[in-house]
Amino acid sequence: MLTYGAFVPHPAIILEEVGGEETKKVAQTVQAMKSLRERIEASQPETILLFSPHGPVFQDGLAIRGGKRLRGSLANFGFNRRWEWENDQELVQAMIEAASEEGLNCREINEEFLFRYRFSRELDHGVLVPLAFLAPEKVRLVATGMSLLPWLEQYKLGRAIGRAVRNSPRRIAVIASGDLSHCLFPGAPVAYDPHGEEFDRRLVNILKEKKIIDLFRLSPELVEKAAECGFRTLLMLLGVFDGLEFDPEVLSYEGPFGVGYLVSAFEPRTDYDPDRSIYSVLLDQSKAEIRRRRRQESPLVQLARRTVENHLLGTEEEIELSLPPEAQKPAGVFVSIKKHGNLRGCIGTIFPTQPSAAEEIRHNAIAAAFQDPRFDPVQVDELDDLVYSVDLLQAPEPISGPEELDPERYGVIVRRGGRTGLLLPNLEGVDTVEKQIAIAKQKAGIGPKEEVEMERFEVIRYF
Repeated sequence: MLTYGAFVPHPAIILEEVGGEETKKVAQTVQAMKSLRERIEASQPETILLFSPHGPVFQDGLAIRGGKRLRGSLANFGFNRRWEWENDQELVQAMIEAASEEGLNCREINEEFLFRYRFSRELDHGVLVPLAFLAPEKVRLVATGMSLLPWLEQYKLGRAIGRAVRNSPRRIAVIASGDLSHCLFPGAPVAYDPHGEEFDRRLVNILKEKKIIDLFRLSPELVEKAAECGFRTLLMLLGVFDGLEFDPEVLSYEGPFGVGYLVSAFEPRTDYDPDRSIYSVLLDQSKAEIRRRRRQESPLVQLARRTVENHLLGTEEEIELSLPPEAQKPAGVFVSIKKHGNLRGCIGTIFPTQPSAAEEIRHNAIAAAFQDPRFDPVQVDELDDLVYSVDLLQAPEPISGPEELDPERYGVIVRRGGRTGLLLPNLEGVDTVEKQIAIAKQKAGIGPKEEVEMERFEVIRYF
């Protein structure tokens, strides 16, 4: 049974034992956390399930802390108290099974897992700070990290976990730990960006107005520039509540240190009803947007998409398209594939390796879908969710320094010895020359302070 839900911040400074006099600057947050504790205690949970963005993070699934006991301290923050809880292992297994039924990755972190990925056995502050306020005595705990799944998949994961929670014989409260923007004003932990304040304001208003679907209408660029660490855990929490009538209540919001601290309560009002689920609406909207884009695809993008589909489905039919004249000439080409707004594969060539740009697109589309080492190969059941773009590269030209770059107009090529890195222009989240060069260096394995030769290039981007 789901008894209560909450979205809470996790700065150690809200604990007087850590912040001292500074804690007075977050008095609203502290008071809201105390009020939330009373509400959670009144719901009489036997287990608390907590999602933390500072636990183990994986690109394609959720990791749950294993073992019989879960322990940790805030000694790194000067608070030497230790906490310990019994792990609700029955709920852990139920969550793994429910996620698997939805085709989602979710697994328990055992000793081998900890060693392989060098994860700490200790609970992180994303778990400990909220529970220092909120955990009733003798409660069981389940603690997870966070996944980097696309937003809709993140919500779907929450739905699966919600089913496991509702089927549990125990009373369970679910808490999403996360801070909002980290760049609210100059001097904040991340360089000031006005998008931070906009993101926080819009998210808080969405919760106040109970328009959960609007979260999925936020621009990925806005979320990226906000430098937040709570959006994905919030999506999981809302997924847990999918199909329930509930009232999200904003108890407090403040950002005195340049980081947004939101405390919000979620109280279930009714039992689960599939007719209240918004997941099917979100899924239909996503598919409708992809259909709209497919109707407007340029011939070069159609060529990339149909090449991937034919390869995966084993179809040998000839792709007949009216291609523009530039497709007949040799050119460097990048093919990018996204799924639910997240990159799914991107492979390209700086200079042509095929007789024509059309052949280059075919070759690089296959490589982007099946050979990008950052991702698993594309599967048949993903084809309807994929969105493609094609960049035709113009001839690169040498430049004398960063002052000749513009990340919206020009891509950059950096070289040092035999190492070469390239970054395309006009990418989400890459809004400064410094960031553009840094990412290109990183891709090439070039140190941030190493000198490089640079070239710039323009692209023709097709959608």
